[in-house]
Amino acid sequence: MEEEVISAAFVSGEWKDKQWQKKAADRYKQYARFLQRPEKKKILKQLPELHDEAFSHIDCLNCAACCKNYSPRFKTPDIKRISKHLKLKESVFIDTYLRLDEDGDYVVKQTPCPFLGTDNRCSIYNIRPSDCARFPYTDEDVLINRAGITLKNSSFCPAVFYVMERLLALK
Repeated sequence: MEEEVISAAFVSGEWKDKQWQKKAADRYKQYARFLQRPEKKKILKQLPELHDEAFSHIDCLNCAACCKNYSPRFKTPDIKRISKHLKLKESVFIDTYLRLDEDGDYVVKQTPCPFLGTDNRCSIYNIRPSDCARFPYTDEDVLINRAGITLKNSSFCPAVFYVMERLLALK
């Protein structure tokens, strides 16, 4: 029953009787301080278990906020693989779907992602960009080594919020 309540909480946007996005915003500075802690090895050891725990409660198909609001980087191997799958020349794939962002990375031209279906499923899931496959980085060192990304992700991804809350509770 507890697991159903937690899962339902994220679907409705509530977490412990509060809007979780508001709580994440309220905790921004606390998360930032925590991510600067020197106990990185201890934190890294906890991430795989916390990642699995988060995803036992959270179903990305109920959310897809990442695909609806942001874009992964499309690296050269991603572009090659996806354009081949779509039977498009790489240049046509880039012209059709991608643009260069301010950092010089290829990202999707539009949001939501053109590969996201109305059912929140990805039409290129098996060949999706490596950034998508790794997202939300809650089981790897990106969580602590790239605090800026983690802080941004905690504002829209319930899994990142969940892991950050658990890490704060464990300290």
